[in-house]
Amino acid sequence: MIRRSFCFFVALFLILFLAACNRAPTPATRSSSASQAPATPIDPATAASISGVVHFEGTPPAPKKIDMSADSGCKGENQSEIAVVNDGRLANVLVYVKDGLNGRSFPAPPEKVTIVQQGCRYVPHVAAAMVGQPVEFLDKDNTLHNIHAMPKNNTEWNQSEMPNGTLARKFNVAEIMIPIKCNQHPWMKMYLSVLSRPFFAVTGKDGGFALKGLPPGTYTIAAVHEKFGEQDVTVTVGPKEEKKAVGFEFRP
Repeated sequence: MIRRSFCFFVALFLILFLAACNRAPTPATRSSSASQAPATPIDPATAASISGVVHFEGTPPAPKKIDMSADSGCKGENQSEIAVVNDGRLANVLVYVKDGLNGRSFPAPPEKVTIVQQGCRYVPHVAAAMVGQPVEFLDKDNTLHNIHAMPKNNTEWNQSEMPNGTLARKFNVAEIMIPIKCNQHPWMKMYLSVLSRPFFAVTGKDGGFALKGLPPGTYTIAAVHEKFGEQDVTVTVGPKEEKKAVGFEFRP
């Protein structure tokens, strides 16, 4: 009888102990809540901007023509977009604030970033979105495509897409220049950058960029190209200042 009573009290103690442990909040929960604290808002009355042009010095590599005859659903002409230079100005360069925001956090916008598969190309060739922002892939070709994202920090995924189909994904970790290819058409490749801050731009044919709505401060501005690498400059802007003619120069 004594032994049975002793076993009963031991079992009761273990049950109460485990229940107390389950009620205790974990450090991970506290840390997650703290990391989602709202950021200090930016005063639009003092917001500044930085703009400029990305130049290319020297003779750019000639674009290579791409033979798409293996798939009758691929229409039109196609050529590589590794180096797109017009009048000495370089397209498809990601320009973003790399440092200087002092730990500010920003919510992801609900609007989708759309990447179109058209003419058996990814359009645009270089795109950018914020962490957690939906990225939509839209197939406008009369052929099957395959979207194969190959990140280092995010999760790799590979999914087929039917003609006129759409699919959307979110990327949860900041990462620069994620290669995305199509396994059905080996020449199809693009780069997607995922950033935690909304201050970024991708240059078009004119090589221009603009970063608007910045709080006054000193920033490291980075320009990244898939072939020619990265360049950084330091820029200081005061309240309401429009800093123009900030330039980058890439070479072969």
